Amino acid sequence: MCSRIILIGFRATGKTTVGKLLAKRLGYPFVDLDEYIERKLGKSIREVVEEGGWQAFRAEERKAMREFAEKGDLVLSLGGGAVMHEAEMEALKEEALVVWLSAPVETIIERLSRDPKTATQRPSLTEKSLEEEVRELLSRREPLYARFADLRISSEGLSPEEIVRKILEVL
Repeated sequence: MCSRIILIGFRATGKTTVGKLLAKRLGYPFVDLDEYIERKLGKSIREVVEEGGWQAFRAEERKAMREFAEKGDLVLSLGGGAVMHEAEMEALKEEALVVWLSAPVETIIERLSRDPKTATQRPSLTEKSLEEEVRELLSRREPLYARFADLRISSEGLSPEEIVRKILEVL
């Protein structure tokens, strides 16, 4: 079995929910990388971005990814943009199963619109409308998700438990 299971994908595709369930089933610790960074810095992602810009957050994200490349027996949920750190992704991918949770653009927009964390914890990356931002970022990131993923599962129409079952079948 893989020593690490890494969940990648855009915001609101179910990475944290699925990750917690999967970790419980495997008896592994679960780490949401964004939450880990917030705890480590003692500030929200929004605060980090407001103080130092997205480059400050991305630098912390790269550092955290390098830390977890050294650890095994865990389920790690990455932020949507973590795949842009290609060297860190290559290191994380060693001895890991990388699962890409995807969803249609319309589903992502609808989920983000309903999620109160969108306004308080998820600062805009582009200053565009939510729909324009999601479409633009997905067009840039999907090739990277595809490159790094060992397994792609659409979270559209599946319960978190069904997604976990699919991952466990592969393991």
